[in-house]
Amino acid sequence: MADRTSSTANQTTGGKDPSLLDSTAGPAEPHELTQAAYDRLEAEYEDLTTHRKIEIARKIEVAREMGDLSENGDYHAAKEEQGKMAGRISHIFSILENHVIVEAGGSDEVRVGSVVTIRYEGDADTERYLMGSIEERSAELDVMSPGSALGQELLGKRAGDSVSYETPTGARLTVEIVGIE
Repeated sequence: MADRTSSTANQTTGGKDPSLLDSTAGPAEPHELTQAAYDRLEAEYEDLTTHRKIEIARKIEVAREMGDLSENGDYHAAKEEQGKMAGRISHIFSILENHVIVEAGGSDEVRVGSVVTIRYEGDADTERYLMGSIEERSAELDVMSPGSALGQELLGKRAGDSVSYETPTGARLTVEIVGIE
């Protein structure tokens, strides 16, 4: 006779031994998005789950009609595109399901949604970055992740402050915050 307790435990833990699961793990940190980024992601999700899904299904159908799938480049390309699209849909869905809207700018401290202007020590040129998720991408600004080494140091700082951070190569760099928008 099968052990029902073990079967139920496997169903609720995805087949993993419950003693191996991290019981201290809580919900994931919410994704901080500006309203503009949220709206763009919502529109992309809608497009991917409707129009693009139908378009790829048609490509696969047309490629299947060409015959032998083992040597059908169009079929394999369409299936690869379908897989990438499914990954993007899943990624966007997870962001939209666990997000908080942050206001862009309007603060004298660096925070998610701020545009920060920095100058590296010993350099006369300045650089401007949008602090936020890669999903905040902007045509006119590079995006700096708040989780990056420099991003972590900049959060909460004010114009005129200097911060130092360690690069992935181990070098230590110092930047001055010139402005915050």
